[in-house]
Amino acid sequence: MSTVLITGSAGLIGSESVHFFAQLGFNIVGIDNDMRAFFFGDSASTAWNRNMLKDKYGDRYHHYDIDIRDRDKIETLFKDYSSDITLIIHTAAQPSHDWAAKDPHTDFTVNANGTLVLLEATRQYCPNAVFIFTSTNKVYGDTPNYLPLQELETRWEIEQNHKYQVGIDESMSIDYAKHSLFGASKVAADILVQEYGRYFDMKTVSFRGGCLTGPLHSGAQLHGFLAYLMQCTITGEPYTIFGYQGKQVRDNIHSYDLVNAFYHFYQNPRCGEVYNMGGSRHSNCSMLEAITLCEKITGNKLQYSYTDTNRIGDHIWYISDVRKFQSHYPEWQYKYDMETILSEIYTAQVSQQKQRHSVSSLASEKEQSLNGKLLLPV
Repeated sequence: MSTVLITGSAGLIGSESVHFFAQLGFNIVGIDNDMRAFFFGDSASTAWNRNMLKDKYGDRYHHYDIDIRDRDKIETLFKDYSSDITLIIHTAAQPSHDWAAKDPHTDFTVNANGTLVLLEATRQYCPNAVFIFTSTNKVYGDTPNYLPLQELETRWEIEQNHKYQVGIDESMSIDYAKHSLFGASKVAADILVQEYGRYFDMKTVSFRGGCLTGPLHSGAQLHGFLAYLMQCTITGEPYTIFGYQGKQVRDNIHSYDLVNAFYHFYQNPRCGEVYNMGGSRHSNCSMLEAITLCEKITGNKLQYSYTDTNRIGDHIWYISDVRKFQSHYPEWQYKYDMETILSEIYTAQVSQQKQRHSVSSLASEKEQSLNGKLLLPV
């Protein structure tokens, strides 16, 4: 049975990949040491998702609590599975440009060095495997902010008839731009993935994602735009909009649609390829438009404030042009749009909150029961 090795397997794209390929009958090896909790706090921990995967798939899902920077452990794992590995899906990362500025060494070693460790292990022990990397549109830095943009009532929009009106394609330069330190570490990883493909003739690809989202996302203030926005709308937590009048635009792609694109690439791989991959014109919104949708779905009003200070290197407008990928893989198509995505996130978060409340209530009842027994006369 073919083995798929997935890094960041308890995260959004990693866990979606586990579900997708396990249901196709693959053996799954998952690597995830829950660094998301280290980055963003216990509320962003992916432990709940890891436990769910273990319970659901049993012996078909083999979990390893390994840091991808640990070369010895990674190489031992690759050596153990060797040529059984036919696909590596590398999603593990430090994903926040705000966080990267606080600890550049950790950010770079996780994103760049960790990717190098995985690529070299692939070359040494399963060189015929397909290597898929979840890169980011931040490799383009803030270059998109210098496009001719117009301020409309609820969003920024690019001038009509501009060559990027459909979306930004892979021809945009990555030079002479402010990337954020996160963007720089992902550029390094992105180029490594391309180079291993072209230099060693390996089947590698970088998917430069826009906003990746879905119901499996453990949203946090510094990462996970839609999941965190929905969380705040449901719970009444205050939300802060950073700059651009809240009209900054993002395209959003559901984790299933992205992983389905992975599968199409896996079936007919190429060497050292690059694709911009996001919601494109099919699925995009501004911050203000996303708030309106969240309020519509939940029936609640979001409690938010606004600050003129935007995040460093943040995009004013970014929509992906996915036509290159569609030309190579014409059978791939979207399943989810914006409202469907947010409705799924809402349903998942309400369900998780009920489960947490149920577990908390059971624990409280058990504690009260034990205390009651302790008070009984001997």
